[in-house]
Amino acid sequence: MLNSKDLLPYISVVSPAYRCSKVIEELYARLVYIFKNLNIENYEILFVNDNSPENDWQVIKKIAQNDSKVKGINLSRNFGQHYAITAGLAHASGDYIVVMDCDLQDKPEEIPNLLKKIQEGYDSVLARRANRQDRFFKKIISKFFYWVLSYLTETKQDAAIGNYGIYSRKAVQATILMKDTIRYFPAMIKWVGFKITTIDVVHAEREIGKSSYSLRKLLNLALDVMLSFSEKPIKLAMKLGIIVSGLSIMFAIITLIKYSMGYVLMPGWTSLIISIWIL
Repeated sequence: MLNSKDLLPYISVVSPAYRCSKVIEELYARLVYIFKNLNIENYEILFVNDNSPENDWQVIKKIAQNDSKVKGINLSRNFGQHYAITAGLAHASGDYIVVMDCDLQDKPEEIPNLLKKIQEGYDSVLARRANRQDRFFKKIISKFFYWVLSYLTETKQDAAIGNYGIYSRKAVQATILMKDTIRYFPAMIKWVGFKITTIDVVHAEREIGKSSYSLRKLLNLALDVMLSFSEKPIKLAMKLGIIVSGLSIMFAIITLIKYSMGYVLMPGWTSLIISIWIL
C-alpha cells in the first residue's frame, strides 16, 4: 500500500459529467474510500457538468456542499467531453492530476496503480483498457478511427487508451497552454511529450445508460481531430489535385491532337471537352 509520504502533496481528480447523475455519488464514495486507504488527505475532486440534461449538477452541488474537497464546474452549454476535461484541468491544483470518465467504466480502484507508476519518474501514465467493455460496433469504429489517426498524424495511437490516466503538473500545464480550437485530450497529452508510459487496467462494463457518442458525433470528432492534429490530409488533397490536374491537361492535349488530325468531326465538341477537362 502506498504511503502519503511517498506522494507529492496534492492530488486532483478531474471527471467530466454528462448523464451520470445516478453514479456520481457512487464514484465520489469510491474515490474517498481509496484516498482514505492510501492515507492521502491532500486531494480534491473536480466534477465538470457538461450541461447535462439530467440532474448531474444538482447532485454535484449537494456533494460539494457537504465536502469541501469536492468542487463543481457548471458549463453554460454542452461543449463536449474534451472541452469539459480542459475546464477541469484549468481549475485543478494538484501536483498529480487524475483524469477519468464519470460513468464508472474507468475504475477508481486503479488509481493506486497509476500513482505507483508515476512515482517512478514519469510525467504521464496512460491507462490501457486491456479488456475493453464496449459494444462490438463501438470497438470496430474506435479501432478504425485510431488506425486512420495513426496514419495521418504519423504517431502511434492505441484504441485501448482513452482519457483515463494520471498526469504531472508539468504535462497538464503544457496541455492547457495549447490554444487549439479543437480539443482532444488523448492526442494533446501525447503531443506535448515528456516521459510517457502505459499500464493495463481493468475496464468495467457500463452500469447505466449508454454512450453519449452517437455515430454522427464520432464521425465529427474524427474529422475535427484529423484536420486539427495533422497536415497530412491537406498534403494528400494537394497531391490528388496535382494528379487530377495533370491527367486533365493530358486528356485535353490528346483531344486537341485528335481534332487536328481530323478524328473529331462534330463542330464545337473539341472546345467543349477541352473546357471540361481544364475546369
